[in-house]
Formats: sequence, structure tokens, C-alpha cells
Amino acid sequence: MGNTEGAENRSKDAEEEGGGFISPVKLIQPGAWGLEEPPYSSFFARLSQSAFRQNFHLGEKERAYVAEKGMDTIREHACEIIRKRLAPQLIPNDGRQTPMRNHPVFIAQHATATCCRECLQKWHGLPKGREMTEAEQSYAVGVIMEWIRRDYGSGA
Repeated sequence: MGNTEGAENRSKDAEEEGGGFISPVKLIQPGAWGLEEPPYSSFFARLSQSAFRQNFHLGEKERAYVAEKGMDTIREHACEIIRKRLAPQLIPNDGRQTPMRNHPVFIAQHATATCCRECLQKWHGLPKGREMTEAEQSYAVGVIMEWIRRDYGSGA
């Protein structure tokens, strides 16, 4: 799986949508798509082709945490984690800032390639080396929460 695969898939997705790469900014308002399929669907289809990303699932402890705290609290945690660990322009430990366990958001970040700026750039087209906009942060949180919803609901 090379660095060009994500770009090729984004191009294929964009061709189907009738234009260039679709900015995450356009994807941030859940419910805005009405009866259409959610905008994350093409991303999750592409993600399903990654053997590495498919290895991540919520464990018993993370599932219990979601059940205890609820999705609204998990979303608040995701917002804070993205804001503090991924949104700044310069991240001294980029690529190592996201633990692999102990919180549902951390697991989801690795599963959805929202774990570091390198992965955000490769998989989501969000350039590193600059501060993430609020819309980009909202997009990342949306992807994370959708993955948690899907994985939690699957009982995996």
C-alpha cells in the first residue's frame, strides 16, 4: 500500500462525485445529507481495504467506558483530543502522540487514520504543517465518532 493509493482513491471518489478532491469542510454537518448516504461512506469503504486499520476494535474496557459515559461525553473527549494533540501547527511528537489503547477515541483514531498529521494528510487530504481549521477538526471528530458508533454497534 503506497502513498499514492489514498490519492488514487480520492481521485476515484471525486470522479464519481463529479469533481476534484472533496474537501472535508463540506463533510462536517451530520444530517445535512438528508436521505442520501452519509459522506463518510466512501472513506469507510476505502478504509476497509487496509488490513492494518481493520485490526482495530473496541475492547471490553473501551466498550464499558462508552456504555458508562455515553456518546456525547465520548464526542467531547474526541474534540479535546483532536484540539490538543492534532490541531496545532507544530506537533513535536507527531506520529507518536496517540496511544494504542485505554480510550475508545485512541482506538478509533488508529482505526480511521486520524492518529497523526501524517495519516490525516495521507488518508484525508488534510495538509500537515499548519493549524487545523475548526471545520477540519469537526470532520476528524465526525469520522472518529462514526467509527465508534459502527464498531460499538457491531459487537466486534
